Amino acid sequence: MSSRRTARDWAKPTDPAEPVIDVLLPTSGRIAELAVVLAGLAAQDAPVFRLIVSDQSDDHAMADAPAVQAMLRVLTAQGRDVRVLQHLPRRGIAEHRAFLLAQATAPYVLFLDDDVWPEPGLLATLHRAIEDLGCGVVGAAQQGLSYLDDVRPDEQAPFSAWTDRVEPERLRVDSPGTERWTLHNAANLTHIAAQTELPESGWLPYRVAWLAGCVLYRRSALEAVGGFEFWRDLPENIAGEDVAAQWKVMERFGGAGVLPSGAVHLETPTTIPDRSADAAHLLFTTDPVG
Repeated sequence: MSSRRTARDWAKPTDPAEPVIDVLLPTSGRIAELAVVLAGLAAQDAPVFRLIVSDQSDDHAMADAPAVQAMLRVLTAQGRDVRVLQHLPRRGIAEHRAFLLAQATAPYVLFLDDDVWPEPGLLATLHRAIEDLGCGVVGAAQQGLSYLDDVRPDEQAPFSAWTDRVEPERLRVDSPGTERWTLHNAANLTHIAAQTELPESGWLPYRVAWLAGCVLYRRSALEAVGGFEFWRDLPENIAGEDVAAQWKVMERFGGAGVLPSGAVHLETPTTIPDRSADAAHLLFTTDPVG
């Protein structure tokens, strides 16, 4: 059943329902991309979600962007609880994610990057997956569709589906299993999906090294391992914060990717060009912190 109000009801008073998912969307300076991502969210039917946008732009660019404001109004008219916050000064992406997590109250949280378009129905698929699998984290790996003609069999080779149930898995920087990172390069998952017979559910869980861009956590599982609070012990220019958080969740609660993905990377330049400080290497070269 759709939780999205159609145009027939946009002008009627609304009292947003309690969210099943808090969509947590950090952004900084990406206006065109953000409008595209919001349009993708506006095409989602279910489940009920609240949108929390945290803006770290210095010039209040969002407020002056008609396309972004229009899509925020659409989401509100659809019956979504929409909250836009400004979070400055910048203290790194891990701190930004920790801030967003602190705003959440729904049982599930989706960290959605501001350059990833979600296919219609993707939120419902991820929610069904994490409920059916009973694990702590699932995700849709972002696909670069400019690579549709670039088939990479070697990079697809580590693909391995979860067959019975998702089990907790301990991963570290040099662990077997980390080679699966190549699955999420280019459009590899799109090619794998094209040659894979899917079950009646329409999706298949598979083993991952980590996920980025569109990641759904069971909030209680993420909070149980400390969320992103490790930001306090790391440099501000940290990268790899998703890897660090997910490895902690996967070790205790298990995690999986979902095939097909349905998350499209807009292929814009990164806003974190300095990746010399990597959270996974700093936290997990030896036994993990926490």
